[in-house]
Amino acid sequence: MNILLLGSGGREHAFAWKIVQSKDCTHLYVAPGNAGTENIATNVRINITDFEAIHDFIISKSIDLLVIGPEEPLVKGIVDFLQAQPETANLPVVGPSQLGATLEGSKDFSKRFMQRNNVPTAAYETFTADQLDAGLAYLDTQNLPIVLKADGLAAGKGVLICLTLEEAKTSLKEMLLDQKFGEASSKVVIEEFLTGIELSVFVATDGKNYKILPEAKDYKRIGEGDTGLNTGGMGAVSPVIFADEAFMANVEEKVVRPTVEGLAKEGIPYKGFLFIGLMNKDGEPQVIEYNVRMGDPETEAVLPRIESDFLALLYGIGTGTLDSYELKISPGYATTVVMVSGGYPGSYEKGKIISLPDSSIGAEIFHAGTGRNENGELVNQGGRVIAVTGTGESLQEALSNAFTTVKGIQWDQAYYRKDIGMDILNLM
Repeated sequence: MNILLLGSGGREHAFAWKIVQSKDCTHLYVAPGNAGTENIATNVRINITDFEAIHDFIISKSIDLLVIGPEEPLVKGIVDFLQAQPETANLPVVGPSQLGATLEGSKDFSKRFMQRNNVPTAAYETFTADQLDAGLAYLDTQNLPIVLKADGLAAGKGVLICLTLEEAKTSLKEMLLDQKFGEASSKVVIEEFLTGIELSVFVATDGKNYKILPEAKDYKRIGEGDTGLNTGGMGAVSPVIFADEAFMANVEEKVVRPTVEGLAKEGIPYKGFLFIGLMNKDGEPQVIEYNVRMGDPETEAVLPRIESDFLALLYGIGTGTLDSYELKISPGYATTVVMVSGGYPGSYEKGKIISLPDSSIGAEIFHAGTGRNENGELVNQGGRVIAVTGTGESLQEALSNAFTTVKGIQWDQAYYRKDIGMDILNLM
């Protein structure tokens, strides 16, 4: 098969790394890719939201499968666009329709979907700017802390946990009246604060059948001990010891099955990945949010644990034949440590030359915000730059392999958290 993969992050490098291991991969193109994907695939200078250029490239290169990594082109309707063109109408695509992608594109839409399909989630109400007074009055009736979520896509920054009523009211005004998160906060979901242990569950579905992939726990805050500003993710661990067999059976029965069945029942076309952010509260799952793609950096910890042919999984999603795919998962551990540019998630300097080790034992190096300077040297081009995934039979071994490799990667002002996985290690 000739495959086109859209995206440029660590998730996409991990996808590419896994895809090219398949005997059925003839040629992999990545648009736009990064300095890591260029070593194993052909990078293509196409913007992920330039649907016309993507369509033309698919035809010119006889692409057999399109895999969409990030959420933006999905929410903007790339699947519907391609299906409306005669030449690409029957192309197998891994990614949901625009309506399906609204599960991530609109928090209000996803909450209403959960309610209709009896998926357990936090109590909530949604407000717009002209309903500000009603929103402020609603806050008066709620317990603290309280969660405020921008309805639309806000690059992972649109969720606020307010500890006081004053903070909540000020934040609601800023979001609705001052457009704190731009158009994304033209609607705001006010939501009950859930307590428990958070984890991510990943599901592959062809719209009828589904496979539950390895679960993971990610680390969102910049500082050790989960302090400081939220980021796109500083690390991940898989498996998660508090997601035991009984809990995962509960997740399948109460969350995964009603979600997939609900999509089919409501006529929402969905062939792709579903990332379910969950809270484990005394063994009972409650959904925090849906994302309509794999997570990053969780993908870098999940994919190394998949032993079966990943390209066959993708093809099964795109062609509606996932029921015949046998998913094999390694019992071992994978731990991902993300290295970022100094100053991230605030301002940071780009163009710093990166030094990589000659080899890494028990670890994979996935590129995210990397590129080349005019001399062809590897440099940082983004905030999250490199994700290192260590594997091992034990969590301790996987962490050791990850951190050993991280210490061999250097650039000016590089930063990483040294406590990834330590909370889980302390529970064991």
